[in-house]
Amino acid sequence: MEKLLWCFLITISFSQAFGHEDMSKQAFVFPGVSATAYVSLEAESKRPLEAFTVCLYAHADVSRSFSIFSYATKTSFNEILLFWTRGQGFSIAVGGPEVLFSASEIPEVPTHICATWESATGIVELWLDGKPRVRKSLQKGYTVGTNASIILGQEQDSYGGGFDANQSLVGDIGDVNMWDFVLSPEQINAVYVGRVFSPNVLNWRALQYETHGDVFIKPQLWPLTDCCES
Repeated sequence: MEKLLWCFLITISFSQAFGHEDMSKQAFVFPGVSATAYVSLEAESKRPLEAFTVCLYAHADVSRSFSIFSYATKTSFNEILLFWTRGQGFSIAVGGPEVLFSASEIPEVPTHICATWESATGIVELWLDGKPRVRKSLQKGYTVGTNASIILGQEQDSYGGGFDANQSLVGDIGDVNMWDFVLSPEQINAVYVGRVFSPNVLNWRALQYETHGDVFIKPQLWPLTDCCES
């Protein structure tokens, strides 16, 4: 009987950690510098990626460098990495190599960020608050691997770990959605104003996640929208 009860409690605990939760109008808050505070996400799709789009809101301490989105596989810890380096700008890595989108600063207000990549051309796009930066090229012909460890709040220097407090995010992150294709400019602008086009890798309205350390869930500080999903 005790063994059955123990198994039942383990099952409940697991379902609470990785159950599908609607995170609409909520954000993950990382209030301080830390090597132990992070959020792990479970992808809906386990397939290799020939393309992707990642969109999210970030509201961070802009006086320091920090990781925005870290997607690691056992063969590449920077399989997908979105990173802000103070005084340089945003970098997007795919399979290790990266490209830099120069920017001397980012606003001290919540910023909507979308990053896209496709294997067929290697084209990388970065969109900030619905406005595109100049396209660049990276890893043409590459395939993003499977069984990913997806982390918010830290950069992975090993699969699921290897965190450095100096690269941690201090601030808020939310509205994290990911697709296994490149959204069109019209779709990215629609996402920016609150619409969502059926995310099939990560879905903020049905998110599978687990928090670790001092991470809190609080109401969003950016504009709230009530647009319905397409």
